[in-house]
This record gives sequence, structure tokens and C-alpha cells, in this order.
Amino acid sequence: MKTKTLPDTRNGTQTGQNAWMLTTLQPAPAEEWDRLRDFLALDKTDITAMLTTVEVLFRRGHELVVGNYEYLLSHHETAVILGWDDGADEAHLAERRRFFTVWLARTLGLDLSHDFARYLFRAGQIHAAHGPRQIHVPERFVTGAVSLVQATFARFLMEETAVSPQTLAALAGWNKLLTLHLHMMLLGYHTALDWDDGDQTVAVDLFGRLRPLAGFESRPMPVPAGATMQQVLTKFFNYYPHIRPEVFHREWQQGERLDEKGTPWMTVSPVYQVKHGWRILKNGRDITYLHGLATPIAAGDTVSLFPPGR
Repeated sequence: MKTKTLPDTRNGTQTGQNAWMLTTLQPAPAEEWDRLRDFLALDKTDITAMLTTVEVLFRRGHELVVGNYEYLLSHHETAVILGWDDGADEAHLAERRRFFTVWLARTLGLDLSHDFARYLFRAGQIHAAHGPRQIHVPERFVTGAVSLVQATFARFLMEETAVSPQTLAALAGWNKLLTLHLHMMLLGYHTALDWDDGDQTVAVDLFGRLRPLAGFESRPMPVPAGATMQQVLTKFFNYYPHIRPEVFHREWQQGERLDEKGTPWMTVSPVYQVKHGWRILKNGRDITYLHGLATPIAAGDTVSLFPPGR
């Protein structure tokens, strides 16, 4: 890993004309996926055991999908959240079943790709009311739903196979994988909650190739009183992490921290250095000529992101 010592930018910094960096971004989905997978030690041994149970689980996949929504419909609180207190809307139910089926197929196919990590991240945002239907599922039910899938996997395997060390190893592997899925969903879920945090509204306008990447030209963003440009950009790039490679070079910053005994330890953390030519404007004025990332943001302001060449 390449590192270098950079100026102290813990609160973001302006390092010269058109040269600023962010140090407050959370890990991108692909990075967090790899990091937690490594921590969980989800390896070839787990996958080999899990593969022996895929056929059984796939054969009962339709039962899992149908049973999942029958359970949500029977539970009063989740039925109300989904708008099904007077019974399920058939079009909505079919839509959710398709979504769940796609997830289940990719899961049983042992899709460990970064694309699936991003898919789960987006699914978390949708569950926080950032989807087409704007249904907010409380976090406890997101966690509970994943736990119920794990329990159903265990029940299916106990009903369909003989209890053996291999079956138990497979269940351990599925537990690791579903924990990884839950973590990715909650990562996205919290970016959506963070986006909604604030009692004032500003407009975020995108130009050039950012528009198709983000899927919009202009979007309102809630911000708290006393917000700065750093907070706006941190919120934006946490919510849309796939845009970061367009805008930033990632560097690594060396630092020190003291442990509980006062012994210094070297730390290495990522910083995102803006690429040459990118401009951020507040109400039409380049933040380079204002206060950089410390530029105050207030209700009614417009923040514009311009790629090079405009």
C-alpha cells in the first residue's frame, strides 16, 4: 500500500487553487465488502460446504419467497409499514417477490462480486424510503428479515438432509454470508438516513458525465443549520460512492494515535484528493475563491459540481 504524509485534513482542507480533499468519507461498498469478508474468514472451505446445500435450498426457494411475504403480512406492524393492513396489494406484492427472488438467486449462486456489494448497498437505501415507493422499513426489521432467512435455511437443511459436519459447516458459511449482506445493506441504509438529516434544504446540481452516473440533474438535499460545503460533499459522496473515482484520486495519509497507555501508533487513513479541473460552486461562485470546504451553506443555496472542460 502506497502512503505519504499529507497536511492535516481531518476536517477537510483547501490546498491551493482547485485542489481540495475530503477525509471524512466512509468506505465504499466494494472496499467494505472485502474488509468484512476477510474479517469473517469466508473462504474456500466455507464455500465448498455451502455448495453441497445449494440444490436443496434452490429447490425450496419459491417456498421461501412466498413464505417471507406471508409472514410479513401476518405480522401487524410490518403489514402496516408495507401498506398492507387491509391486505396485500397484488402489484406491490409481485414487485417485492421479484426483488427478493433476484436477491435469493444471486445469494444461492454465491455471487461474491463487488457488483453485488453495490446492489446490496442500494437495497439498503431503498429500505430507508429512498426507493420508488418511499417505504421506510425500520432498521430492526431489516436485521430481523435477514435473521429469518438464516433460520429458514437451517430449517430447510434439517428437513432435507441428514445432520452432518458438512451441513453444519454449510450453515456456518451461510451465516457469514448473510451477515455480510446485512452489513452492506445497513451501510446503504444509513447513507439514506444521513441524506435526510437536516431542517433546511439546498439544491445539488450536476453537470456533464455526473448526470447519468447519479441519475439526476438536480436534487434537493436536507442540511442542518450551520452546515458547510464539507458536510454537503461528504453526504453526497457517501450516498453516491460509485462517483468517487470520477472526481478523486485516493491517497493514504499517515498519522499517529495514542493507545490507552500513551504509546504512539502509526495510522494510515484514506484521503480523497480532487482531480484537476473539477469545480464546486456555491450559487455560481467557485469555492476556491470563497472558503473552500469551510464555505457555509444555508437554506436555498445551490451547490453545483462541474467536471473538467466546462
